[in-house]
Amino acid sequence: MRHRNKKIILNRPADQRKALKRNLLTSLFESGAVQTTDLKAKLLSMEADRLIILTKKQKESFNAIRELKRVLFTEPSSRKAFEYAQKTKRSSGFTRVTKIRIRPGDGAVVTQVELIQDEK
Repeated sequence: MRHRNKKIILNRPADQRKALKRNLLTSLFESGAVQTTDLKAKLLSMEADRLIILTKKQKESFNAIRELKRVLFTEPSSRKAFEYAQKTKRSSGFTRVTKIRIRPGDGAVVTQVELIQDEK
């Protein structure tokens, strides 16, 4: 039975799904916002929130950056993710998912995922 199973499969084998997730997370933390399809955006939002919460719980910066480097591809994106996690005052809801348009070629809903910056 599938009760409470939230895995999003995306019609890909496990290794391709993992690479896609890591690429999207790396792009999100490097640029601050990513445009993708609706289902990938939901996956990205859940995983980004999970990573930021995990980083906020770490007390030592070296270990937190090391944990981020296990998921993210580049060193600068890991450092940006760590800096974002340390300076935000939120306890959850770190990403904003906004539907932008419908793609003309295949009719897919294009969604933007962005990191929410705290007001000063």
